[in-house]
Amino acid sequence: MRVLVAHNRYRSGTPSGENRVVDTECEALARRGHQVARFELQSDDISAWSLARKATLPAKAIWNQGAYRSLAVTLRERKPQVVHVHNTFPLLSPAILYACRHARVPVVVTVHNYRLSCASGDFFRDGRICHSCARVPIPAVVHGCYRGSRAATVPAALAIGAHRSGWRSLVSAYVFISASQRDLLSGLRLAPDRVFVAHNLVPRRSTQRLPSLPVVLYAGRLEEAKGVRLLMTAWDRFCAATRHAGLRLLIAGTGSLDREAAEWAATRPSVDLLGHVPSARCAELMAQARAVVVPSLWQEAFGLVVVEAMAAGTPPIASEHGSFTELIRPGLDGVLFPPGDADALALVLADVAADPLRYSAYGDQAKVSYEERFNPDDHVDRLEEIYRFAIVNPAWQGLAQARNDQVPAK
Repeated sequence: MRVLVAHNRYRSGTPSGENRVVDTECEALARRGHQVARFELQSDDISAWSLARKATLPAKAIWNQGAYRSLAVTLRERKPQVVHVHNTFPLLSPAILYACRHARVPVVVTVHNYRLSCASGDFFRDGRICHSCARVPIPAVVHGCYRGSRAATVPAALAIGAHRSGWRSLVSAYVFISASQRDLLSGLRLAPDRVFVAHNLVPRRSTQRLPSLPVVLYAGRLEEAKGVRLLMTAWDRFCAATRHAGLRLLIAGTGSLDREAAEWAATRPSVDLLGHVPSARCAELMAQARAVVVPSLWQEAFGLVVVEAMAAGTPPIASEHGSFTELIRPGLDGVLFPPGDADALALVLADVAADPLRYSAYGDQAKVSYEERFNPDDHVDRLEEIYRFAIVNPAWQGLAQARNDQVPAK
């Protein structure tokens, strides 16, 4: 198939799992023999804009006429059979959906976060889960949910309201990355026959499983929503109860809590704060860890780190909400604990320290679970099915008229 992938790349200064997913999917599709072209804009470019041009960014987030025109030219030149849209914020804008409709090219959209309903994209505000904008995004503006700024939130909120009908009518197939995410976004009222669930593609690890060290690894952004403060509290309670029992905590990543985490780690000999770690090195750390902890306070739409840990043969320990409840089978290939409960997490850490053999067994099963449930080849098969569905059933054609035996079962 001729596939055009449209994606607004996130800033390189903030490592993006979504960027990685887009890249690995493109590579996997190309290996299958598909003709994959890209239509991308870079958020990094904004920093080099003049002040006058930066002043136009809020309007561009709602409708970027330049992106519309550029994509229209690309569609005429490339003649793709399907356009696979990932992130459109802030530079591509929903304008690209209309360009595809005008060119009569079906659109598949992978919904990576909650931005179709939530200005910040995470259903999280003031340290708690928040669904106040389920109908209209006015509360987001009142609270300045996007980057803590009302001014920055306005265009994000306007983009949600202005294009809600477009997201419903211009897309031929929606790919949600977990059933949990699909259910949390049910208020969008998307056509159910066009909704699919396909977990993110997580490639196999070239790193071999190594004998585990008495180490627990956190790998991710240092942000409140990711549960970093919760982890610090839980680690202190674990150490107070057990004197850390020979277990060490490695923290890999950067974010807005860098200074707070550094000050905390400086007085705790059992903690190593590693900062940004290249992906290859992070894979090595995962392969050696006894467990990987993912203490997110927000309802993660997928949780890439969970499946990456399983691919490395290392059991994940995660909050019992969001997508984690469908990714992890507790007591078999990982552990779940009540969200936001530092005492419960401290008890799990004590268990990791006390019973390495059990966590080794969890890791062995995690590797099996990865091959059975998150196999990269199966993911590409699924994408191909969804593309065929979109081509046979474009959004401008009624599903009832276009149904045939080639439509994949869901």
